[in-house]
Amino acid sequence: MAPRRQTAKQSRIIETTRHLEDGLAALVASCPHMARAHAVAGTPPLRRWSPGFDGIVRIVVGQQLSIASATAIHGRLAEAISPLDASGIQSATDAVLLAAGLSKAKVATVRALAAAVGDGRLPIADLSDMDDAGVHAALTSVRGIGPWTADIYLLFGLGRADAFAAGDLALQVATARLMDLPDRPKADALLDIAERWRPWRGIAARLLWAYYAVDRPSARM
Repeated sequence: MAPRRQTAKQSRIIETTRHLEDGLAALVASCPHMARAHAVAGTPPLRRWSPGFDGIVRIVVGQQLSIASATAIHGRLAEAISPLDASGIQSATDAVLLAAGLSKAKVATVRALAAAVGDGRLPIADLSDMDDAGVHAALTSVRGIGPWTADIYLLFGLGRADAFAAGDLALQVATARLMDLPDRPKADALLDIAERWRPWRGIAARLLWAYYAVDRPSARM
């Protein structure tokens, strides 16, 4: 029998620290690796962003950047374009977007996103009612938006408790360190590993990011 398709209404949503703590308690009780990560890193931050166009732009801006750099660029972008919505991006010149700190590739992506929202190809207001697979498919249909961006939006824009960004380098490295693996697992292998953390993979991801931040080789010397 095929597994039942999960709907958005069936998905757990992480909205408060209580929700975070509930998932964390379940992971620590069921997985010794999660228990070890928690002992080292403590309770990870909640990290929730407002859903919608600005939330997706925030993720695009943050690709391959530090949190500080991404925050600064997003701040300049929001200051230059207010409100930071699809029509604002469509009206802005490339010079404005580049001056805020976006690369040419990210300019192309936010423009493609704005066009898809503007002409209705991406029903952004309806994403919260879709299941995880539906959100993923809708977002990755936009040129320049890949699986990582979709996964991060599911995690922090929509708060889906079982979302997991298997293509994230930090999650791969943290898992290899935590589980003493000889090499970091690639996305497919990490998805297989993460099956043990359902239905709280979104909490596991938060904990792995926290573990990655504190458990560096230099810290062990």
